[in-house]
Amino acid sequence: MADPPLPVTPQPPRAALVSVRAGAIILARHGEPALSRKCLLTSDQYRDWWAKYEVGGLRAGQTPPPELLATAEGAGAIYASTRPRAQETAAAIAAGREIMSDALFIEAPLPPPHFPSWFKLPPKYWGVVARIWWHAFNHHEGQETRAQAEARSEAAARALIARAESGQDVLVLAHGYFNHMVGRRLRADGWALVHNQGFKYWSQRRYEKR
Repeated sequence: MADPPLPVTPQPPRAALVSVRAGAIILARHGEPALSRKCLLTSDQYRDWWAKYEVGGLRAGQTPPPELLATAEGAGAIYASTRPRAQETAAAIAAGREIMSDALFIEAPLPPPHFPSWFKLPPKYWGVVARIWWHAFNHHEGQETRAQAEARSEAAARALIARAESGQDVLVLAHGYFNHMVGRRLRADGWALVHNQGFKYWSQRRYEKR
């Protein structure tokens, strides 16, 4: 007579391996500031103009674009530079949600080189000149150097990646050139630029992990 079959002990189910896809990181530029750019300035006057720009807010009467409002609605976290123009931009699109303010995202400095007083340019072009001198010739006048700003952009990218790895989209309301620096770090870490509106006011650039 054959032996009866041994009882089978049920095995506990194996834990499922859950892979969380990283959320997107969206770098957006602030809205249009109130300070007029329709003027001609010497290099010294531009230095004063930029100081006012840094503490000024947005031009009244602007409406955030629907696409940026939709991005904010879908974001799991919203960060903003501590500059007033970024703070007001974030408030305009966040619909009362929490905004995490962080000086980590402020703009890189723009000290212009010293040119003769007869040489005048609009603020837009002084910004280009000052950025070239800062970037190429390390002209910083005791402010943040290019190397320091690059280290800051790397820290910003790491912080955003850590937040996005939870699966939430992360939106940052900040500034044109520093957003560019952070975006460059994201690409170096394997994030792809999948949607690009450039660097105009209210624009956004979306990065996803590939």
